[in-house]
Amino acid sequence: MMTDVQIAIDIEKLCIAYQPMQDVSIVKNMFHNRLKRDKKIRALTDISFTVHKGEVLGVVGKNGSGKSTLLKALAGIFRPDGGRIDLCGNTISLMSIGVGFNDQISGRENIILSGMLLGFSESEMYEKMEDIIDFAEIGEFIDMPVRVYSSGMHSKLAFAITASLETDILLVDEVLSVGDEKFRKKSLSRMQRLIGDRDRTVLLVSHDLTTVKEICNRVLWLHDGQMKRIGDTEGVLEEYKEFML
Repeated sequence: MMTDVQIAIDIEKLCIAYQPMQDVSIVKNMFHNRLKRDKKIRALTDISFTVHKGEVLGVVGKNGSGKSTLLKALAGIFRPDGGRIDLCGNTISLMSIGVGFNDQISGRENIILSGMLLGFSESEMYEKMEDIIDFAEIGEFIDMPVRVYSSGMHSKLAFAITASLETDILLVDEVLSVGDEKFRKKSLSRMQRLIGDRDRTVLLVSHDLTTVKEICNRVLWLHDGQMKRIGDTEGVLEEYKEFML
């Protein structure tokens, strides 16, 4: 049972909606001289919960339920349409495929850029450089533009960078499930060491329920952009598995 009740994340009535663009023919655009606006798609609706400092919260749900949107909102990538996000003064980093890299520059340059965007100095990132490169295991690709990386290489580098930067809150979006078996085991081991620090708060999005059960204190279940349930890991996962069947 957790004894530290200090709040690390406080979310109240969070709402995020997308405005999709409808394909419009050139002819139709010439005659009407405007783009037809589609109805907004609600990605998250009235999400409210708190996360304690040092807690590891799993986030589960089917594809399209709003899991990644939630993490991107916490990371400041998406702006809420309603509600409130309070990080209580904590630093935060997002570990996710396809997020946070400049595709036109090399992996090595992205290491420096990623760290500086999170408030680390250039000299601090150079000190961490070799450890990050060794952990990522992408060889000569480290000096190639990120646009040529496979999703696996992208994820390996993203994990290596974020796992080396000691932010207060760590957001992890499916990156523990990529790469070969050796890398997955190494990543899980590093993640377990990171969450061993009781001052670090982690939100983990994963379809791997075994990993969620193993390392998470509680689980948040999202369904169609709404909070279905939040509670103890075993209880929520059992209900979620029954629902998915």
